[in-house]
Amino acid sequence: MASASIARADPLGGIRALARLAALLILIFLCLLLHLAWRLARRPSPWPRRFLGAVARICGARVATNGARVEADVFYVANHLSWIDICILGGASGAAFVAHDGVARAPIVGWLARLNNTVFVARADRLNVGAQVAAIRAALDARQPIAIFPEGTTTDGHGLLPFKPALFAVMAPPPRPMRIQPVLLDFGPDSAAVAWVGDEPGLDNARRLLARPGGFAVTIRWLEPFDPAPIGDRKAIAHEARERIRTALSASQGGKAGL
Repeated sequence: MASASIARADPLGGIRALARLAALLILIFLCLLLHLAWRLARRPSPWPRRFLGAVARICGARVATNGARVEADVFYVANHLSWIDICILGGASGAAFVAHDGVARAPIVGWLARLNNTVFVARADRLNVGAQVAAIRAALDARQPIAIFPEGTTTDGHGLLPFKPALFAVMAPPPRPMRIQPVLLDFGPDSAAVAWVGDEPGLDNARRLLARPGGFAVTIRWLEPFDPAPIGDRKAIAHEARERIRTALSASQGGKAGL
């Protein structure tokens, strides 16, 4: 019902969605060809990162950054509003992501995720956390930054859920000298327009984002990194990362965030 009422209020929404979808299909084709060319030449391919950044722009993201990004030997920890977070953060950092194994089975999306070296874990399998941590450690050996969304689900951008500490075991201790960099994806007043929450199906959220007029602003706030080694405990590391993001989110909302 909500989608139908939006369509009636904005008759051009469908046209915008189709135009953006066409642009995305062309982008996939071009980036795949270029990615394969780089791989055949045995050169590191920049195209997964460029693809993600371009997807974000096509979907309307106007990305700004604040703070200094750690570029190597880093583990990014970010808040989570929507699937577009992956495009925004991946395009800005070149990070690979940790995702639940259901993404691996999704048509097209799973294949694209593999091109960016996504680490798939069975989050519901709490008895197999050791194997999940081992998979992330193996990915870190490739020297590509890894990013996680430790809330485990999406929010409306005005609050922060508890962080699930299990995957922080990969940093307790880290496999080599590394830093954790907390990241706040700050959508400001556009949070509601982007957030994928409640019972909204993923396709409806994507359709809504593609159909909306204009763009939306998001600031990637690279927060102060920290060394997890002296902290040692995965729960304490998760708490430290969350506190830094919570403080930044509260400050962004003028201290009004109920965190």
